[in-house]
Amino acid sequence: MIVRAELKTFFYPLAVMCNTIIGVGIFGLPYVAAKVGLPLMFGYFLVIGALIAVIHLMFCEVALKTPDYKRLGGFARIYLGKWGAAVAIVSNIIGFFGIMVAFMIVGGQFLYEFASPLLGGDQAAYSFLYFLAGALLIYFGINIVSRVGLWGLAMFFAIFAILAFKGMPFFTSQNLAAHTGAAGDFLLPYGAVLFALWASSSIPEVEEMLGRKNRKDLLKPVMIAASLIALVTYFLFVVMIVGITGPSTTQSAFIGLKQVLGNGAMSLFFLFGVVTSFTSFIIVGLTLKKILVYDVRIEKHVAWALTAIVPIILFLSGFKNFIDIFSLVGGVLLGLDGILIILMYQKIRPARKLATYPLLLIFVGGIIYELAYYLK
Repeated sequence: MIVRAELKTFFYPLAVMCNTIIGVGIFGLPYVAAKVGLPLMFGYFLVIGALIAVIHLMFCEVALKTPDYKRLGGFARIYLGKWGAAVAIVSNIIGFFGIMVAFMIVGGQFLYEFASPLLGGDQAAYSFLYFLAGALLIYFGINIVSRVGLWGLAMFFAIFAILAFKGMPFFTSQNLAAHTGAAGDFLLPYGAVLFALWASSSIPEVEEMLGRKNRKDLLKPVMIAASLIALVTYFLFVVMIVGITGPSTTQSAFIGLKQVLGNGAMSLFFLFGVVTSFTSFIIVGLTLKKILVYDVRIEKHVAWALTAIVPIILFLSGFKNFIDIFSLVGGVLLGLDGILIILMYQKIRPARKLATYPLLLIFVGGIIYELAYYLK
């Protein structure tokens, strides 16, 4: 029983962290990889993965040295003052609303492809149903979310294995050599990979979960394990999809697979997409609700209502291009978060201040690039 309790103490937080990282961003990575070529894409995985791991470790240290029930804005208020809190809160709120809309777009599309042959209806209705189910789980909080996340993660890897088995006959080395982009796309993976691997929002959640078990010492091991799992998963997923669909790889990876494998085999894979995006969706929504409660000081029921209503309004207003959302959120808003985390880390580790300057330059450069790329 002791061993079982210890495993639960580790694996429930690990599931939350993994489901924050391995989310809807995974489905855009093969398209980006096909644009720039696999060698460059894997280079981005290694470099950006190492960069994000360092940032996550910095944030873990900040979280452990600060009283509980804070999110990025609350931490920034303590270490950077009002300006830091304002930047963090605005960036987080806009970013999380954007991410939730992206989840509605992609998750609703997958749910539509999975269920509409039997139930009928249009894609917008399935996006709305997807969102309502997520909003309900967000209302009930982290305990139920952690359990959904654990089983969702198990289902994710089971369907992943089936997907690899079904697609293997179509896998060719010629497809792996796909390179459909131009020289100007050299920096295209930056925002997408940053978005896909980022998980700072779940660090305070996991810290709270571990704190209830008096095991905050597990925070960094959980984060490192989740990051490695995500990186290997992305590597395998990109190789598999590009190896199957090659130059025909689409922005939403499974749509390209449908053209190769046909409708029948794709039902399970669309379920894979629903599970993958939905577990991350409820974790992001829960984090957004807590930002509104803890950092903006909004009453919890009002915070939940805003979390539920604003993404619906944005969705109905015409925000439908999830690749643009990923790139902007990843390159700009998460870049701002990275800068804030580095500045806070400098406050608690002033002796390491000089070593953090190259990281600041990377994030500043990434923000400038993403804005220029989007506005051109």
